Amino acid sequence: MRSPSHGLRDNAAVTTAPSEVEETGTDERVLPDSPWVTIVWNDPVNLMSYVAWVFRSHFGYSKAKADELMLAVHQEGKAIVSDGSREAMERDVEAMHGYGLWATLQKADE
Repeated sequence: MRSPSHGLRDNAAVTTAPSEVEETGTDERVLPDSPWVTIVWNDPVNLMSYVAWVFRSHFGYSKAKADELMLAVHQEGKAIVSDGSREAMERDVEAMHGYGLWATLQKADE
């Protein structure tokens, strides 16, 4: 039988942090995530009135704003319908897919 005085404490190793941190010479500042956008693409399936309804329902856009975006999708082939963090745009793209629309996300500066 092992005595209670034998245990992990007796076998523990002590480590210390390095006293100096080596500089790499490069500027590695963490910049905030650049804005992302949700793009809705034209498709041959959905009616224009339905697309405008989706924009009003999901994003809360006015009828005029939803119609403007819907016409851009229809006439130009795509429209940016929202912008923000990557996570928020992933949620918007997923929602658009749930409504049956074609949507993607990308960095705003691309």
